[in-house]
Amino acid sequence: MAGDVHDYKPGTMDISDHLRTWHGFVTFVKWGLAFNVLVLVFLAIFRTHS
Repeated sequence: MAGDVHDYKPGTMDISDHLRTWHGFVTFVKWGLAFNVLVLVFLAIFRTHS
């Protein structure tokens, strides 16, 4: 198996990589959302049909 589960001590897991990945994901989503809003505003302002 992947290891003995009986050696686990609650509260000792290092989650720094997990937190760094999560913060990167949240930052990516925020910038992506802002970019999409800007594109929609641009399209609404410069629409070519009447």
